[in-house]
Amino acid sequence: TRGGRDFTPDQNNAACATCHTKGAPITPSFIPGDRYFDHFDLVCLEHPDFYPDGRDLGENYTYTLWLLSPCVKSGELACNHCHTSSGRYRQKKEPNASCMPCHQKRVKSATEHTHHPEESKGNLCISCHMPMTGFARMRRSDHSMLPPTPAATVAFDSPNACNICHSDKDAAWADEWVRTWRDRDYQTPMLHRASLVEAARKRDWSRLPEILDYISSPDRDAVYATSLIRLLAACEDVQKWPVILRAMEDPSPLVRSAAAASLGANPSQETGQALVKACGDDFRLVRLRAAASLAGYPAEFLKDDDRKQVEKATREYLTSLLSRPDHWASHYNLGNYYLTIGAFDPALAAYETAEKFDPGNVMPLVNASVVHARMGSGEQAETSLDRALRIDPDNAAANFNMGLLRAQQGQQDAAERHLRTALKSDPQMHQAAYNLGMVLVDDRTVEAMELILMAFELHPNPRYAYTLAFYMRENKDPKNAAHMLEHTIKHWPYYADAYMLLGDIYENQGQIEEAKRTYQQALDSGQLSARDHYRLETRLQTLEPAGEETDRSE
Repeated sequence: TRGGRDFTPDQNNAACATCHTKGAPITPSFIPGDRYFDHFDLVCLEHPDFYPDGRDLGENYTYTLWLLSPCVKSGELACNHCHTSSGRYRQKKEPNASCMPCHQKRVKSATEHTHHPEESKGNLCISCHMPMTGFARMRRSDHSMLPPTPAATVAFDSPNACNICHSDKDAAWADEWVRTWRDRDYQTPMLHRASLVEAARKRDWSRLPEILDYISSPDRDAVYATSLIRLLAACEDVQKWPVILRAMEDPSPLVRSAAAASLGANPSQETGQALVKACGDDFRLVRLRAAASLAGYPAEFLKDDDRKQVEKATREYLTSLLSRPDHWASHYNLGNYYLTIGAFDPALAAYETAEKFDPGNVMPLVNASVVHARMGSGEQAETSLDRALRIDPDNAAANFNMGLLRAQQGQQDAAERHLRTALKSDPQMHQAAYNLGMVLVDDRTVEAMELILMAFELHPNPRYAYTLAFYMRENKDPKNAAHMLEHTIKHWPYYADAYMLLGDIYENQGQIEEAKRTYQQALDSGQLSARDHYRLETRLQTLEPAGEETDRSE
């Protein structure tokens, strides 16, 4: 048998983390001594229960912050250094002994380091590095062990150790003292990475280059890199994909798993190869995320040599989905897998089971409606959505799908009502804004264009940009339409319709050379499909004088 005394620090920490974590099990079979990421996933700073700088906002159960700790990253610190196996604090009578022997110099001359009187609370290591905050009538210590960062309180309203004690002062006061006492500006790097998380949460993609640089940086923090990769799911900019692809080689299994999960949204030969390789990763979590991302890939994509590895990882993934067979989400996620691969009957069965475990949850009903719609049964899709809306009349997903269904049925007033409710319930739902705009565009064009612009600002992508430009042109605003299309071509050079519409605008204004330049730019981009290349080449040929030939290079 294995015992805690023989465990490495990582093994001890993993044993504690099974309970003290905001995570999700991927197996029911963890035993002490196993690796955490073979049995669990971990919630990071993409979740609103964390402040952008990683401090606790909601209840987070320690482990995410623990992984931020420089002491833990050293590989030398285990939970049982400070705690007994039952969780009692070993150094209660002499708290500063917790930091021995690694920080012997600072402990022995604590007042010099803390700038607080010897017998004061401020002279305790844990007061500054593990300040205590409260949530739901529970007190919890910050296990990141990071130094006080009052500048983060100014920026993000997160708690800092200085003002927890000196509650009569403000964070600017504390920040001034910290900068007076410390020659090294340790706050700026912490503020920088926190500001990237905040920007990504707000979908401020003007910071995208900085975000990508951080993920790629050799000294990136794994928790922050994982958080940013997950938050980038809301970003449509294709610049992210090479960085996320490279993150598949990151030394952290947490980062690799986040990258693997993300790449499912960017199917290509290169990403497929990376995901196939990840199906053989040493850590189960990475294998599962890779298998899930490959679910939508066509079977013929896989080479015979790869098929067995992918099939093995897929079996692991399906088993993991039922690691908590009594929880609705296990069956809901299984249904989502079957929906992805087009196995509609098993998907409906899984959603039905999920609903039985949690009758008050509308998402199994919403996704069942999607299955019914794809099976061509609008009546059953409507029945599922009616049931969902009786449970939660304001649910964004249920109203959005009902809005789409009503629009397909030609019930424009009902479609508008449901889509407005969806957008009101979730102001970040760009799909609701866009589809509401499309419902209104014939009768209330100005409002419709404002909604499409809102959708584009929430979730920049070429389809929204193209649609907005199309209606700008229809409303006799070719100048702004051309600007929007030029923006589209710059950011999504593969989007052939943008070149076609921009060229057409130039043609109608008599700017034939500009039209020809636009079509040639598309042909020279090297990013068009064969069909789109033919379309644009044909269009360019119609503008060439008889006897001249266009450049046919790919």
